[in-house]
Amino acid sequence: MARVALTLADVLDAATRPGVLYDRLENNRVRCYACGHRCVIFDGQRGVCKVRFNRGGVLYVPWGYVAALQVDPIEKKPFFHAWPGARTLSFGMLGCDLHCSYCQNWVTSQALRDPVAGVSPEPIRPEEIVRLAERYDCQVIVSTYNEPLITSEWAVDIFQRAKERGFRTGYVSNGNATREVLEFLRPWTDLYKIDLKSFRDRNYRKLGGRLDSVLETIRMAVEMGFWVEVVTLVVPGFNDSPEELRDIARFLVSVSPDIPWHVTAFHKDYKMTDPDNTSPETLIRTARIGYEEGLHYVYAGNLPGMVEDYEHTYCPQCHRAVIRRFGFQVLAYRLVHGRCPDCQTPIPGRWE
Repeated sequence: MARVALTLADVLDAATRPGVLYDRLENNRVRCYACGHRCVIFDGQRGVCKVRFNRGGVLYVPWGYVAALQVDPIEKKPFFHAWPGARTLSFGMLGCDLHCSYCQNWVTSQALRDPVAGVSPEPIRPEEIVRLAERYDCQVIVSTYNEPLITSEWAVDIFQRAKERGFRTGYVSNGNATREVLEFLRPWTDLYKIDLKSFRDRNYRKLGGRLDSVLETIRMAVEMGFWVEVVTLVVPGFNDSPEELRDIARFLVSVSPDIPWHVTAFHKDYKMTDPDNTSPETLIRTARIGYEEGLHYVYAGNLPGMVEDYEHTYCPQCHRAVIRRFGFQVLAYRLVHGRCPDCQTPIPGRWE
């Protein structure tokens, strides 16, 4: 008898276990609250993310594999105000709750949604990931590459073990969260990077999300005590008008002027190949807007050496550089107990 080839969906469905981030409803339906879609999923169906599914009134969620695993400097996540230079073990699974046409990680994020996306998952257990972090002298473990919210049960299983061994932990996320999932993560998660992709709801609808959900996530994450940094990929013709960028900066200031804002360069990828790549001049202009609106820390990213002084951290009081960088490399670190050495102003972040 011929052997039936397994599909990627078959493989991923086998790498699951019952989740916890959901409510049971009548008629074997469930309501998932791992992300802001709050999908009501009928028996035998999948959520928007495609990787969480209902079988017999039980929500099954990804567990026990990685699709990407790599050691990076923490600045690559990017976190600029958390343990500069720390080696970071980054892991990711498959799937996402959005479908951004310019996704930089589409091979992992769009699995089961796009037939050309997806990579073979590698089985692994949480304790093995922690041991790898120890072997490679990492200080931080971060869930990234796909959307970590939809694989939060897996991340927390890893983070619980990581915390026991003294590691710091973080999320690199699109920010389409719920209060319930943030409360689930908070005891085990130190850092939370959020993509604020636009300040126009019509743009978010094109990506499969809602602006209000991401804005509320930023507010909640700061309120709950995560260390939050925000990234905006500046895409020509999509979100690069001075008015929209100014609106983003004003919103962040209204939450906290101490939120680091990273403005990064788009490059042609996935299904969005019409716009030009973002110029250094556009990032410089955007960074200036952030400072004009009252943010204390604005960084122009992923064009090393081409964005004037916007790779460095400056004291907002005396305006002297306290951390100098080139790309993801720390060139100079002058903070003393988290303070500017010249005027003693505290620089918010996670330093010691």
